[in-house]
Amino acid sequence: MRKLALPDDILLQIEKPARYTGGEVNSVMKDKEAVSIRFCMCFPDVYEVGMSHLGIQILYDMFNKREDTWCERVYSPWVDLDHIMRERNIPLFALESQDPVREFDFLGITLQYEMCYTNILQVLDLAGIPLLATERGEDDPIVIGGGPCSYNPEPIADFFDFFYIGEGETVYDQVLDAYKENKRNGGTRMDYLAKVAGIEGMYVPAFYDVTYHEDGTVASFAPNHPLAKPVIRKQVEMGLSDTFYPEKPVVPFIRAVQDRVVLEIQRGCIRGCRFCQAGMLYRPIRARDLAFLKERAKLMIQNTGMDEITLSSLSSSDYKELPELVYYLIEEFREQKINISLPSLRIDAFALDVMSKVQDIRKSSLTFAPEAGSQRMRNVINKGLTEENILQGASDAFAAGWNRVKLYFMLGLPGETKQDIGEIAELGNKIAECYYKLPKQVRRGKPEIVISTSFFVPKPFTPFQWVPMNAMEEFLQKQRIVSARLKEMRNGRSIRYNWHDADTTLMEGIFARGDRRLSKSILDAYRAGCIYDAWSEYFKFGLWMEIFKQNGVDPAFYTTRERAQDEIFPWDFIDAGITKEFLWREYQKGLAEVVTPNCRRACAGCGANSFHGGVCYEERENAKEAENEEKKNAPRQKQNPEKIEETSGKVREGGMDA
Repeated sequence: MRKLALPDDILLQIEKPARYTGGEVNSVMKDKEAVSIRFCMCFPDVYEVGMSHLGIQILYDMFNKREDTWCERVYSPWVDLDHIMRERNIPLFALESQDPVREFDFLGITLQYEMCYTNILQVLDLAGIPLLATERGEDDPIVIGGGPCSYNPEPIADFFDFFYIGEGETVYDQVLDAYKENKRNGGTRMDYLAKVAGIEGMYVPAFYDVTYHEDGTVASFAPNHPLAKPVIRKQVEMGLSDTFYPEKPVVPFIRAVQDRVVLEIQRGCIRGCRFCQAGMLYRPIRARDLAFLKERAKLMIQNTGMDEITLSSLSSSDYKELPELVYYLIEEFREQKINISLPSLRIDAFALDVMSKVQDIRKSSLTFAPEAGSQRMRNVINKGLTEENILQGASDAFAAGWNRVKLYFMLGLPGETKQDIGEIAELGNKIAECYYKLPKQVRRGKPEIVISTSFFVPKPFTPFQWVPMNAMEEFLQKQRIVSARLKEMRNGRSIRYNWHDADTTLMEGIFARGDRRLSKSILDAYRAGCIYDAWSEYFKFGLWMEIFKQNGVDPAFYTTRERAQDEIFPWDFIDAGITKEFLWREYQKGLAEVVTPNCRRACAGCGANSFHGGVCYEERENAKEAENEEKKNAPRQKQNPEKIEETSGKVREGGMDA
């Protein structure tokens, strides 16, 4: 029986001790004396959040398939255990072996969202690993960063030995093999980092120097090591049906945020929404084979005992074989009563038919993501979704038995006017009216309509990366406009309104668009007590602002300042597969309210086809076939045809789409 790192008296004091005991179903145990590499995979948030992350499950499975490697997991201790560990000098430990993280060769940290940055330092600190990469010695683990936030790693560059840019299935074996070779040859830590710098997609911050203009913008970013590449090209896995995907995902002992089997049906998105970083970063679209998905679904349900499976994609409706897959899953798991979750669906006859078979209509809700209230703003952001689409989808859903609808919008979009903002409330009201147009005998009580607004952050590698963010008071004023307009509505009693915190959005914008000069502030904020910034009850906005002031950091420089076309961004040394010229072109089209057709209808020349060729990895005749199908199904447009080139749109179901 394993000896736990935490004694019983501590386990009895803390909330949810199962977060720290390990031993879950399908977790991997190996003889540590029989492996040459020990890798600890970290998600810097609480266990229930981290266990919902598919990327770690994939890498965990991939690494543990190597006979020479044992991959384990660690998550941020919750605040109750954090206090006890510091008080009693208990080192942070991995779940599987319960060994101290500091004894591992690697600590790989997933960077899923910007507000976890101080939790990265919490993990390093509790593990006894020096927080700054420059202070680590030969016996310290190599600290690696990866995930979406690694596409602008500069604000946290001081804390990492290197970053893996892109998808982990491609060259991680080279990274691990180089470590074994360096160790066998008696090489130093710096010798190993030099080897890593020669591997495509790896970024070693210590091997680069940055200079700045007097106005604070980047003047130059250049390698200072002969093996460091001037441009880091992201890694893309081409054969998603021939690569790693877990057959036996680890099953948590306690309920995770997404407590279900996750079946990733494809990566990438053809839609080209100008605000969406994921839609740009994960280009081009790549689908998994139907046979692969059928087999993997059966294995994962069989090996986990889960009662729900979700089909993961940025736009599930764009998976060409979705009907065949869904109807297969419904039939295959009918007797087991497995629930099938379908995020990112356009609401059409197929979607409503499927959802009526896999959901309890009385309990479930449908989620629409118009993102903007007015058609003008939906054109600006390239949403490709008309009011006619939205109202028709809502009407069809109400007629099919649903009376609960969630609507997601953003405030602070480029060029937004007071009228555009007010139309958010107008659209919610029109959807409520769709319900009341139904005959009384088919209605199910009153409709439940929830409008949620988040505040827009212009992210790197999107067409809006040049755009200034709104100031916090502007965000709040816009939220008040929506709230006041809803109160005036005839159907206001049928509509609830939720909104995101403006101060959290401001911090996210600073980190997302920041540079290396932020590292000291992040370090100082952590030492002053900032952790779990993504959790509103622990976020100390006032403290952050004071620390920025002490360090001479002007938040407005990173947020409300408009960028010039030729400005060097802190992330420009990364080749994310889409060109800066394309992004600027899309920005200008957004300002002109022109919609770019989706990738199946026409290639927009984003640069992603440089990885392989064709239209998003598809033959052009298939693209033509998809175009003809969309034209056949698309509603007629009432808008200016010169400004509306794309007629299909998507809505999100189930509220699970990021």
